Amino acid sequence: MNLWFRLLKLLISSFFRPRLQAPGGVSRLQFRVLPNDIDLNMHMTNGRYWTIFDLGRLDLILRTGLARVAMRSKWAPIAGAGTIQFRRELKPFQRFTLETRLAGWVGGRILMEQRVLTGSEETVATRALLITGMYSRRERRFLDGEEVLHAIGVSNVTSPPLGPAAQALLAADAALKLEDEPVT
Repeated sequence: MNLWFRLLKLLISSFFRPRLQAPGGVSRLQFRVLPNDIDLNMHMTNGRYWTIFDLGRLDLILRTGLARVAMRSKWAPIAGAGTIQFRRELKPFQRFTLETRLAGWVGGRILMEQRVLTGSEETVATRALLITGMYSRRERRFLDGEEVLHAIGVSNVTSPPLGPAAQALLAADAALKLEDEPVT
């Protein structure tokens, strides 16, 4: 994450922003495309989206109270796979909103949806789905979604239904894992 000033602003402002309720809370962050975000095509470079998405997930973790629990419990948030769809380019100095939300979970695989919105009508410029997880360094395993939510005071909750895109991402991730297994 090489966006130090944006990171610092996020960390400071998180103390003054309202707490988000899991699992339905949505992080909304305002940004502007800066000169160091653009490529030779004079729009935001594709790699910068992933870096800015890190800030959205961090905001969600901070404002749900999960960061404090994770640090105390020696848990690490891990991004394992993702897919992104670019619909509209972002030009230099253009304002945009990053939305981050928990889409659901299957066991220890926690799915996050992130959207970049532009204009007063909040048109979707970019949408990404990520498979993430919370890894317990002490137990050397990924925690189930229910365990993570229980740690921040949410109990008796089930995952929202996963849409077709989330199911396809999980299937693609599983297929890639099969290809990595050695053939005997």
